[in-house]
Amino acid sequence: MKIKLIGGLLLLLVPGLSTLWLVGCGNSEAPLPQKKAPLVAVETVQKGALARTLELTGTVEPYRVARLASPAEGPVLNLQVREGDTVKAGQVLLTIGRMTGVDALIASLREELKKEEDNLKRIKQLVEKDALPGEQLDGARSIVEKVKAQLVKAEETALDYSITAPWDGIVFRLLVRDGNFVAPRTVLVELYDPASLIISAAVPEKYATGLRKDMTAAITLDAYPNKLFSGQIAQLYPSLDNRTRTRNIEIKLKEKVDLLPGMFARCRLTLESIPDAVTVPIQAVIVNPAGASIAFVVVEGKAVQRKVQTGIEESGRIQIMAGLKPGEQLIVAGQEKLKDGAEIRLPAVSPEGKPKDKSADNPANKDKPGESPPAGGTPNVPKEGK
Repeated sequence: MKIKLIGGLLLLLVPGLSTLWLVGCGNSEAPLPQKKAPLVAVETVQKGALARTLELTGTVEPYRVARLASPAEGPVLNLQVREGDTVKAGQVLLTIGRMTGVDALIASLREELKKEEDNLKRIKQLVEKDALPGEQLDGARSIVEKVKAQLVKAEETALDYSITAPWDGIVFRLLVRDGNFVAPRTVLVELYDPASLIISAAVPEKYATGLRKDMTAAITLDAYPNKLFSGQIAQLYPSLDNRTRTRNIEIKLKEKVDLLPGMFARCRLTLESIPDAVTVPIQAVIVNPAGASIAFVVVEGKAVQRKVQTGIEESGRIQIMAGLKPGEQLIVAGQEKLKDGAEIRLPAVSPEGKPKDKSADNPANKDKPGESPPAGGTPNVPKEGK
């Protein structure tokens, strides 16, 4: 009887003790650790030179070109040049056939002119002796002048059949060969002046009105790899191309360079240059949900939000026109989730005054997506349990 009574009491006491143990364990939770302030990277706001540039592609072209055409029909004779030949002003390049008839006409007119001049002298002597009336002297003079005019015209025609260079240049294209029969106004030869070679480029309509002569440009040519040349705008076309809506410009190189028509050029045109602009890294400026550009500066260990007005963007930096002053400590990394007035932490500084790069929490040292671990480093890989 006593054994049954003790067993019943134990059954009643065990659930109560279990409840008390669970309650005691629930009241013994440790306090949660306090969240650390975010770690950020900073940079001092400074002034520096900044320029707004435009990248263009262009082609080397001559602006002084002569397209020599045939004045009359006939076969091409005595072709004396080839593509690439250098010619002098007045040099005969080729002739057009049918010259035999013109030469014969010139010879005939010269003989006739000599005959009429002799006749004029004889009539003049007779008039002076009153053997002939003065009207015959006037008639003889008129005949002489008429023959002279015919001779001049024939000689000019003969010159037209000889195609000569109008100025010093290089044969660009040769469109005929000896024996070809050509019609009047057929283009025979093209020359260009090597001193007139420029870089022709097309500027989009967006930038067309902001151009001016003497704007500087940095030029690279595929024919001269790893070399940078300087140039400037020498000519601005007065209208846009109706098809491409671009404005053509001509850039002249400042250096003396051996150029050939058709060379490919890359041009960086300086549209605007500011020698003392307030500039910051472009990633330091973020856009809030309201669409405003903001940045954070460090004031007494806290992140203070500033609304900024931006300007030129170039080479990873952006101009700050309002909102920041030189000398302020600007947060350039780790500010994506910051709020105005939030506590922040700065990277540890070595005795030499440089930030320590060993901190894994430093936002400036975090590996970017897709980057491999540093050389010699081994990623932490958990070992499999046996």
